[in-house]
Amino acid sequence: MPAPGTHRRSRYARTVHATRRFDGPSDLHLHSVHSDGTEPPAAVMSAAHRHGLRTAALTDHDTTSGWAEAAEAASSLGMTFIPGMELSARHEWRSVHVLAYLVDPDDAQLRAMTDRIRSSRLDRARLMADRIARDYDLVWDDILAQTTDGATVGRPHIADALIARGLVRDRAEAFSGILSPRGDYYVALYAPDPVTAVALVSGAGGVPIIAHPAGRAGVLPDRLLERMLDAGLAGFELGHRENTGSGLRMLQQLCRDRDLIVTGSSDYHGLGKPNQPGEHTTADDMVARIIERADGSAPVYP
Repeated sequence: MPAPGTHRRSRYARTVHATRRFDGPSDLHLHSVHSDGTEPPAAVMSAAHRHGLRTAALTDHDTTSGWAEAAEAASSLGMTFIPGMELSARHEWRSVHVLAYLVDPDDAQLRAMTDRIRSSRLDRARLMADRIARDYDLVWDDILAQTTDGATVGRPHIADALIARGLVRDRAEAFSGILSPRGDYYVALYAPDPVTAVALVSGAGGVPIIAHPAGRAGVLPDRLLERMLDAGLAGFELGHRENTGSGLRMLQQLCRDRDLIVTGSSDYHGLGKPNQPGEHTTADDMVARIIERADGSAPVYP
């Protein structure tokens, strides 16, 4: 796998102007219907623009399929678009989300992994639907009705199907009840370990940042963080509504000690979450460091 800084830019990068400067404020974590958001990529960029953002990243789970639409919409609004993705990983019982900025979307190893994860998501959703159908009036077509072509199918789509059927009020109720990991209907998702995920992003010329690293599950073990940093981890998303307490303070100190990249983002999902674009933003110098470090693809400037 190529080391960071040695990856050749993808075909995607030849359609952009890599020498132009971005313009903040910047929100680097937004989702569309290509994963578990509720709006098309163009509408996500419009929402970001309405909230005063001038640089935005689309980071759908395990897919880059929304990049073209988001880039065109952002450019038309005078915004800079940062191509991104949120790569799924797992450490023991907990999910770890690796934000992958400016990767080469054609990188064979990264694409093989995202294909495997998306296939696992589909198999998992089918199995969970079968289990739920034993006790509730829900069929697979109900879930498909909540997705768009090419979307990464996940639990939020099952939640939306449950809402449409009148079985729960909202996604929060679905996730705390029928879709809870502690419940009888839950099926675990395949995902690589975090070190492998970071290495894949780095090998694809991208910049890996851990999303909401001090949330409800707590901070990853120190030894694992060191291995991830050795694999190319560039920093942490410290500006996020889920980060709290001593874990956040520890990561702030780590970022200062190691001169790591610090980002802030909304994790916008449209109607899927209360998060709003721009509720946390990334400083201009940190966006510049991401752009400078990446060589998989490039920003799309207006």
